[in-house]
Amino acid sequence: MRIVVARLDEFPPGSRKVVEAGRRSIGVFRVGDRFYALNNHCPHMGGPLCVGHTKPWVVSTQPGEFAMRGEDALIACPWHGWEYELATGQSFLGPGEPPVRTYEVRLETADEPAEPKNGRMPGPYVAETFPVSVEDAYVVVDTSPRR
Repeated sequence: MRIVVARLDEFPPGSRKVVEAGRRSIGVFRVGDRFYALNNHCPHMGGPLCVGHTKPWVVSTQPGEFAMRGEDALIACPWHGWEYELATGQSFLGPGEPPVRTYEVRLETADEPAEPKNGRMPGPYVAETFPVSVEDAYVVVDTSPRR
């Protein structure tokens, strides 16, 4: 299904729109000239993910100092603060936050372990994302199954 969200000129940078399509609720974000779309359902506990705050990555070179880097890239669920990357839907644990207990699993063809992104380890949840395009001055979300 393809959903027309808004006219491009009615969707300024830094804004978001939550659209309903049947039983689906999808948050569409404009960051600069890029668009992102996420399922408005937090995988952690089902909160309304897309009404949360968006922020850029926070980086730190030493204790007590930090800086924001780039444009908004993360969204935090308003219920419990789980953060997800807008582009991929991947959740992340903050510095110093302990992850859940893990156990070693061995596979004969094991993949490489998860790599930190901006100093943070990927978390256990991934929010559903959707491709967004601009067609004839309209912002359109495509919820068709991916191949």
